Amino acid sequence: MLNIRIGNGYDIHRLVPGRPLILGGIEISHTVGLLGHSDADVLTHGIMDAMLGALSLGDIGHYFPPTDPEWAGANSLILLEKVHDLIQAKGWRIGNIDSVIVAEKPKLKPHLLRMREKLATVLGVDIELVSIKATTNEQLGPVGREEGIAAYSVVLLLQGS
Repeated sequence: MLNIRIGNGYDIHRLVPGRPLILGGIEISHTVGLLGHSDADVLTHGIMDAMLGALSLGDIGHYFPPTDPEWAGANSLILLEKVHDLIQAKGWRIGNIDSVIVAEKPKLKPHLLRMREKLATVLGVDIELVSIKATTNEQLGPVGREEGIAAYSVVLLLQGS
């Protein structure tokens, strides 16, 4: 019997000078970067929250609280590995991931394949199971005013055969 669970995740971080812009585990050249306790990779954070949510395991703040100095400046791909280990220990595997990054700038289309490759490698899954799209917010709201970048993710987890 095949069991399935679906989780969704969302993250948003403020754009500020003096920080690198890291999305999907890759650094993208830009004049500003995302502010956060870790590397502030909103895409990876959204994926982790979706994975945890699918199994009713809370969110990344529960496992990697922003008040804990251990996670200051942490590479989100390492956190993703830990979340992936947790779901695997509970007998689940990734069916697929579908994400969208919402940002006015920079243009992300040229970087999407590298993000997919990086995330698929870290998770040990085929790249065809990792979908990432990018869109703008049509200059509406904080993302539209280029104050931040957001990401939405949906993850399907499978258990059994």
